[in-house]
Amino acid sequence: MSCESQVVEGGGSELRPAIAPLGPLASTLTTLQETAAEVHHRYQDLQVRYEQTERQCLELQALFDEAPIGYLVTDHRGLIRKANRMAAALVGVLPTAMVGTAIADWIQPESQPMVQTALAHIQQGKLVPEFELVLNTPLDRTLYLAVNVSAGVSGSQPMEGLRWAWQDITGRKQTELSLHRRAEQEHLIGVVVRHIRQSLDPDEILYNAVTEVKRVLQADRVVIHSFDAEGRAIAIAEAVCADYPPLLGAYMSRSAAIYLRERYQSESSLIVNDLTQAEFPNELIESWQQQQVQAAIAIPIFRDQQLLGVFSVHQCAQVHYWQAFEIDLLKHLVDQVAIALQQSHLYQQAQQLNDALKAQVHSRTQQMEQVLKYDAMLKRITDKVRDSLDESQILQAAVQELTLVLGLAGCNAALYDLDQNTSTILYEYTHSIPAFYGKVARMEDSPDIYRQLKQGSYFQFCSLYPNPVRGPVAMLACPIFVDPNSPEGIEQTVLGDLWLIHHPDYVFNEFEIRLVQQVANQCAIAIRQARLYRAAQVQVQELERLNQLKDQFLSTVSHELRTPISNVKMAVHMLKTTASDEKRQQYLAILESELAREAELINDLLDLQRLEEASFPLELEAIALQPWVMALVEPFRTRAQTFQQAIAIHSPIDLLPLVTDSTLLKRILAELFNNACKYTPKGKRIELDIAQTESDGLSQTTFRLRNQAEIPDADLPHIFEKFYRVLQVDRYKHGGTGLGLALVQRLVEQLNGTITAHSSNGWTTFTVQVPSLKGSASLSA
Repeated sequence: MSCESQVVEGGGSELRPAIAPLGPLASTLTTLQETAAEVHHRYQDLQVRYEQTERQCLELQALFDEAPIGYLVTDHRGLIRKANRMAAALVGVLPTAMVGTAIADWIQPESQPMVQTALAHIQQGKLVPEFELVLNTPLDRTLYLAVNVSAGVSGSQPMEGLRWAWQDITGRKQTELSLHRRAEQEHLIGVVVRHIRQSLDPDEILYNAVTEVKRVLQADRVVIHSFDAEGRAIAIAEAVCADYPPLLGAYMSRSAAIYLRERYQSESSLIVNDLTQAEFPNELIESWQQQQVQAAIAIPIFRDQQLLGVFSVHQCAQVHYWQAFEIDLLKHLVDQVAIALQQSHLYQQAQQLNDALKAQVHSRTQQMEQVLKYDAMLKRITDKVRDSLDESQILQAAVQELTLVLGLAGCNAALYDLDQNTSTILYEYTHSIPAFYGKVARMEDSPDIYRQLKQGSYFQFCSLYPNPVRGPVAMLACPIFVDPNSPEGIEQTVLGDLWLIHHPDYVFNEFEIRLVQQVANQCAIAIRQARLYRAAQVQVQELERLNQLKDQFLSTVSHELRTPISNVKMAVHMLKTTASDEKRQQYLAILESELAREAELINDLLDLQRLEEASFPLELEAIALQPWVMALVEPFRTRAQTFQQAIAIHSPIDLLPLVTDSTLLKRILAELFNNACKYTPKGKRIELDIAQTESDGLSQTTFRLRNQAEIPDADLPHIFEKFYRVLQVDRYKHGGTGLGLALVQRLVEQLNGTITAHSSNGWTTFTVQVPSLKGSASLSA
């Protein structure tokens, strides 16, 4: 320890003897001394460098503070650590006022996204190109900056801070903006002019003009006034900011309008940079003040030395010194507006003529389309009339076609019964009104209407007393009329009518009425054809039935004629082969009977043919009815007993003689009794009632023959027809030709009488009424 103290206190010269005997330690001490000397030398060198660095820092700080552009140092979040005088001067504060604030606090909001983008790129290690910012400055001045930003690196720290360089480029930017704005104005004015030239709509021309000029010149109001015939000026187009009163549609004061008209006769434009300094009539100044105008330019719109109006641009927020290029552009624009307005006026005249021509063409086209549509409808109906004989199908199609083609609320067709004096709706098609199908109208309830329709006249009207179900409607009534001079010779000329129903304010035009008349004519043709067809069909059916009856008659007659002949042949043959007198008498009786039967059949045929061809004279005589009838009926009593039938005669005791042809009357009653016996079942009754009446000196006798047998309803209407036979009630298979009742009917008619038949409740009754022909010229004594 004492040696070490000596070394420290005595210095190096005294250390050597003390440590010499130490050996290796001496060498170590020598090395340390050399190292200490080197460290001392390096310290002195560092001291010199520090002083140099400190001088450089002072110089750099002076450069930083006095730099002609703004410099800032921020951290990676954009908080300002340092700011030089220029940067602080740009925002109007001291450098110390910026330290600790965010750089975003000193720039306008629209530039802040660019700062955030730059910070994000630097944090990602990306290079940030130069960009522009707009600062928040005192007195609302706008400063444009060109900004460079980079990261500072120190040792192992990748980003010690951010260095921002701000360079004021406001002058250059304003020059660029001014040039750009002027170029844009010229370009946009050219666009406006092109749009004006391309449009022929005056409203569109004026609207585009004021809108584009307001946008290009950044004016507060652009308005166009037009002078009317009375000299008043009205605003016909306007583009205005929301902060200022609109003028569109308002009139300028009369005195101001007169002043402007007079002024525009000598000067081409009116330019006001500051309204407070302008010298104009008080009326014009007051008018502009009410419109909040501070600066204005007004250029008259002339064309062919005619004042069309005035184009005005207003600045209301502040005074404005109008530039020469602005005035030139407006003048050029106004000239183009005048040309466009004149072209538009000519175009409007041509357009009006064209519209009138189009309207005529459209009207003619509509008429033609309507004609084609009506013709197509009429053709459809005509085709149905031609192709179909179904009356109901044709008329239903007609009312439906009329409703759909004419857009009706409904249409119906009624047919007349002139005997009953009624009209019945049988065909109908409705769209928006209740249906009246099946309604029967009595013509005497509406005599005025049906008198015109029966005369073949159409009419239209709106009822003064609306129908409670259908409401108020307009109606067109058209008769379905048949020409009385038609070759068919139809007596009934008005068959029915068509009714067309529309809304109450509608009036059917002449063209529609003619169409309805044509449809009514087609309906008349359809009805006429259908009825003729039905009549023809009835005739055809009747002819077919008669032909069938003829065939049956021929078959029956041939059979009836052949049967007696066969019996005659058989009897003749037996006469030849037999020798017995008794047998001969029997066969002779058969011959007589069959020959009488054959003769009766032939006589019936001949009599019927004679009666149909012409009448023959009657052989009149007075008949005492009581004994005459008893004698007539007696032969039938024996026949009735054979078939177990009962015959009863009912007559008054005081019957008057009947003057008639007894032969014909006998044949009539005999044929009726013969039929009664033929068709009455066993155990049933046959009754004859005789009655007489007298009226106006004319006596009439009624024979009512009844038997218990019923004729089917389907056969009853045909029993008096030739060759007709009711086979269902021929229980005994007597056969016959079907000529008996036909002959009876003709014989009754020959006696000026009538015969009817009735069958019900198991009885069939024939009633024969014969008048007494007393006093006739042919009456014998």
